[in-house]
Amino acid sequence: MCMQKNDTVVVEITDIGVNGEGIGKIDGYTLFIKDAVIGDVAEVKVIKAKKNYGYARLINVLEPSNSRVEPKCPFARKCGGCQIQEMSYEKQLEFKERKVRGNLERIGGFSSELLECTKEPIIGMETPFYYRNKAQFPFGTDKEGNPVTGFYAGRTHDIIANTNCILGAAVNEHILESILDFMKKYKIRSYDEKTGTGLFRHVLLRYGFTTKEIMVCFVVNKDKADKSGEWFPHQKELVEELAKIDGMTSITASPNTKRTNVIMGDTFEVLWGQGYITDYIGSVKYQISPLSFYQVNPVQTEKLYSQALEYAGLKGDETVWDLYCGIGTISLFLAQKAKQVYGVEIVPPAIDDARENALLNGIENAQFFVGKSEEILPKYYKDYEEQHGGEKAHADVIVVDPPRKGCDAKLLDTILKMQPERIVYVSCDSATLARDLKILCEGAQEDEKTAGYQIEKWRAVDQFPMTTHVETIVLIQKKNS
Repeated sequence: MCMQKNDTVVVEITDIGVNGEGIGKIDGYTLFIKDAVIGDVAEVKVIKAKKNYGYARLINVLEPSNSRVEPKCPFARKCGGCQIQEMSYEKQLEFKERKVRGNLERIGGFSSELLECTKEPIIGMETPFYYRNKAQFPFGTDKEGNPVTGFYAGRTHDIIANTNCILGAAVNEHILESILDFMKKYKIRSYDEKTGTGLFRHVLLRYGFTTKEIMVCFVVNKDKADKSGEWFPHQKELVEELAKIDGMTSITASPNTKRTNVIMGDTFEVLWGQGYITDYIGSVKYQISPLSFYQVNPVQTEKLYSQALEYAGLKGDETVWDLYCGIGTISLFLAQKAKQVYGVEIVPPAIDDARENALLNGIENAQFFVGKSEEILPKYYKDYEEQHGGEKAHADVIVVDPPRKGCDAKLLDTILKMQPERIVYVSCDSATLARDLKILCEGAQEDEKTAGYQIEKWRAVDQFPMTTHVETIVLIQKKNS
């Protein structure tokens, strides 16, 4: 059977796709339906039809699934921020664990039996709302000419006006309403992507869950401040208003005049207070600037890093490399138990933050390098061999926490040459994770001098409830260990 665009059909949802979309079949023809939940019987309208599959829009749920819940946010279906809010949280966790396992089997080639006996249960949240310590809100203009802020509708740049996102810190709503009132009062124009005009592009909000410190950073369509030092008209009034909010610590401006989708500028200037807030993960204190990379869910991050520390199995005499280390979040956690930690990160300001954070915590056994992990580690390995008469550089534990694209092939090759006892892989994309684990676990087959690795333990950690994203942490170990 082949569907046509605009066909309306009734379908039972029997599966879920990697992006959270419901999947149903009619006479062998597969339909992908956003906002549908496994177990729903729904009326849907085909919006795009290929030969063997198509995409449909949910019109009406005729028989709701036992897993369907009423979304907490009225904009859940329109907004692109949450993809699976209408699914019960228990089912969300099941979906995420299955998604990771599916990638490890299909892409990594690991057996179902191995994955079953090495799996540890997914770590979920007790309260899976209001968990984000960072949010970036774009500004726009509604049909009446009023400034609005909120989030982009799925796959568009149309702003859905909403100042009360149920994933962000509760204080965000008050801050956003104050800014919108100010923009209306003084006729401050929102940025227009089509024309490149308008002043306020985005506002970045950060909140320290432990310290209760607040940061506000305005992303402005301007190269430099006026002669008076102002980045926007009546700046003093808005800054004074925001400074009254309990916990306000940092108000900054970041210039960005580029016609791109990149939100933040390359620099920022302090308008009031200081250029950073502080917060804790466990007992480690971090300074976070507007440009710092910092995990957005501090509750789950502490669980994730504690798991990384446990998997690393440190006894106090180990040398550890932490690749793609960011501002040193995992490095400093590991340094509490290791003899020496080396962190590598390509972003210079992040390494500045990492060094600052080490000083802040009195940690002296962590050293940080600026550069690409796939260049720094191979160079270190080569230089070490030359300087030590052919002796090979060794690491006891290597931790990697790469971006979505995973690890570079050259880096994986060097990791195998260095022969660490254990490798802890933290991943935000289980597809590239599976690809890289396959290379690490099959490495010995291509080089007899290289010991093979095998999965010892793995588990998913739900850093992003209500969305399809999930973190995974895997311990792989030398086969002869």
